[in-house]
Amino acid sequence: MRDLAEPVYPRPVLDALREAPRAPAFEQGSRTVSRGGLLALVSAAARGMASAGLGPGRATAIATALTPEGYAAALAAHALGCRVVGVRPGWSERQFAAVLGRGIDAVIADGSPAGVAARRFAGRAVLLPLGRFPHSGLLAGGRDEPPPARAGPDDIARVNYTSGSTGDPKGCSFTYRAIGLAYRHGRWAPGLAVLLGHFTRFLAFGSWSLPVMTTFAGRCLLTGGTVVLPEGDPYPALAPVIERHRITAVITPVPGLHRLLAAVRDTGADVSHLRALVVTGSPAAPRRLAEAVDLLGEVVWQGYGQAESGMISLLTPGDIAEHRQEALRSVGRPLPAAEVTIRDAGGEPLPPGEIGEIHVRGPHIMREYWNDRAATAEVLDGGLLRTRDLGHFDRHGLLHLTGRTRDVIMVNAETCHAVAIERVLSGHDDVDQAYVVGVPDEETGEAVHAFVVPRGAHAPGREVLAGMVRAALGAASVPRTVTVLREVPLTAAGKPDRRALAVLAAGGDPAG
Repeated sequence: MRDLAEPVYPRPVLDALREAPRAPAFEQGSRTVSRGGLLALVSAAARGMASAGLGPGRATAIATALTPEGYAAALAAHALGCRVVGVRPGWSERQFAAVLGRGIDAVIADGSPAGVAARRFAGRAVLLPLGRFPHSGLLAGGRDEPPPARAGPDDIARVNYTSGSTGDPKGCSFTYRAIGLAYRHGRWAPGLAVLLGHFTRFLAFGSWSLPVMTTFAGRCLLTGGTVVLPEGDPYPALAPVIERHRITAVITPVPGLHRLLAAVRDTGADVSHLRALVVTGSPAAPRRLAEAVDLLGEVVWQGYGQAESGMISLLTPGDIAEHRQEALRSVGRPLPAAEVTIRDAGGEPLPPGEIGEIHVRGPHIMREYWNDRAATAEVLDGGLLRTRDLGHFDRHGLLHLTGRTRDVIMVNAETCHAVAIERVLSGHDDVDQAYVVGVPDEETGEAVHAFVVPRGAHAPGREVLAGMVRAALGAASVPRTVTVLREVPLTAAGKPDRRALAVLAAGGDPAG
């Protein structure tokens, strides 16, 4: 019964904005949006959505750039009790059509690439251009207050889409109760509380469709910090952005880490304001984490999680300092709310040290894959989530990842499915067989490498095959290399030897 009394999201964030209306909430270039100004944006967006008939249970897709208005639109949709769907700008046309064709009631769009694409596939959904909402400026006598939360704790708050095994997106659905756990300021795990204490000036980039950016932006506002939004893509110049805007906290996948380290090492960029560098998406190579600690000091963190679960474990500077060699090879310790077990193929728990599949249980995991009972049954059993990642606990209680039970490749924190890529490649008339493997890559975490057996004397060129994959599955799934083989190495059982292919892709001798 206690959970039912908890404020329903987004009330904790809205309450925090009310407490200091003149303090900055967002900075973007020369523009500063105060907390009161952000509340006014939320109120204006809520009025516009409500006038279009949006409310509890209505599916609202948010397809905007990384702007204060885009964030305000998402808060407004949640305040109305909507089921919010984030639209990812890197989707293929097929993926846009698949998501926006699944019972979306309204699309909130701006002029960004995601917004333009979403307009094309909005179908019967109500199209609400973001610029149409009346901006009411600063709060005036409480008239511009957002509406009280209309959702119940067990209503679906958000559907986060990720690619499925066929290349079609799967929607991980989370309740308002589960989403709200991230904003219980007084109940954060000690390590997480320390981390969020460094979010005085948080650099957010990418897209509001990324749950990690939306969640940590809200937490930053909750703790009194300012969210800094870069103008343009900060990846090529991450260190100068951190230096210029005195950033104290940043979350980045592996490529951003590498660019940051290169800039500090080669140009002497001053990132001395940085207090928390959080690596997410896929684990960084141990030597890269070690380099980060040596260059930047005790500011390096690493998070492990999934779209289906949110954050599962967190590697802290304290763990690195105390158990450096083991910690740098790990993804840290499970958060207190995540009950993590290692199980064998039959689902039985294994003792520490033994490798098995990682399972997690907790109030923060998804309820289901939206409208996909079969896929849900594959990973959820009585509230226990199969991550399909392999790993083990070491003697210090640190969690280590050792592989996957599924053919998934993580490229720039994007989930790419080998089977889906193979099907696209095999669809070319001149391709007889296609096989895809993932190989660790210092730039992207992992990289996709493809092998094709031609049907005749000649195989199609890489650019042709890359174009097919890009059109069907998006840019992240495009193979880094396409190697033509006349014969595929086989295992003793006569099956394609993917281990040998991975060795070959990495430049080794598969016979070695």
